[in-house]
Amino acid sequence: MNLSSRSILIGIKEYLFMTFGMFCYAFGWLECVMPAGGMGGGAAGLATLINAVLPDSFTSFLTIGTLVFIINVVLLILGVMIVGWKFGIKTLYCIVVMSVMFNLVETQLDPLLVYNKLAEVDAPNLLLVIAGAASCGLGIAVSFMQGGSTGGTDIVAMIINKFRTVSYGKVLLMTDCGILIGSLFLTTNVAIGGVPQDIEPMSSLAFARVIYGFIMIAVIGYTVDFVQSGNQQSNQIMIMCKDYEKMADAILTKAHRGATLIDAHGWYTKSDTKIVMVVCRKRETSTILKLAREEDPNAFITVGSVMGVYGQGFNALNKA
Repeated sequence: MNLSSRSILIGIKEYLFMTFGMFCYAFGWLECVMPAGGMGGGAAGLATLINAVLPDSFTSFLTIGTLVFIINVVLLILGVMIVGWKFGIKTLYCIVVMSVMFNLVETQLDPLLVYNKLAEVDAPNLLLVIAGAASCGLGIAVSFMQGGSTGGTDIVAMIINKFRTVSYGKVLLMTDCGILIGSLFLTTNVAIGGVPQDIEPMSSLAFARVIYGFIMIAVIGYTVDFVQSGNQQSNQIMIMCKDYEKMADAILTKAHRGATLIDAHGWYTKSDTKIVMVVCRKRETSTILKLAREEDPNAFITVGSVMGVYGQGFNALNKA
């Protein structure tokens, strides 16, 4: 297979995964979070809030998917005007596909598809919010891993950083909290379990929605981190022992892992030595620790987590 054909196949795979990610995001939001009366942040959260305060005559054509698209387009225009064109084609693709998926799920699937499955269990709304947030987090993570972005908060972060350096996490937290707290002061109409209800400002239901929103933010964040780094996390093992050459040989021949010797100077012993450094998958850590104990029971060992390891024997560092 020539390089160009391989590149095309990789590109197709990336866009298919991003499409799947946007479907997961829309499904989690519309089939789980909304039937539970939940609320969230980002462009989708703002679109949900606007949709809930609009008269019924407008919601028929200003669907959540349409509002998500409008919000992202407005943010894109502002972003281009303020910080210039810094958005990749994958970000534009995700923004368009996310809006399409929202409209597709909203019009083609039963809005109570998941709700009815959990109607008989205790606290179905809480379970729905958690399940929906996990689905949204999965969708975001899958898109991120292919180099895509859902827009929204990313664009806001770029605009804010034009004038003041603020981390992405803080921007995300500020915007999401602003949307959630703003929902406390608005009269909204939501269909909880398919039953339309008017939620008055500062009511118990309004506070419940905000609490659900913070739960959703936490679950999405955890899911994104878990999916993005869960299959990449490795451990870095540092072994300090007298016979470091024997230790390195044992790791190489018995554990089939490479080792690096690092020059060191023991301040307690006032002598030069070498540290055996090993990077391995988490599942291999116990094997290497057991081997190290067998070779030298008195060895001093530290184990640290690393988020990702790239290169031969680990993950390929692909161009986004």
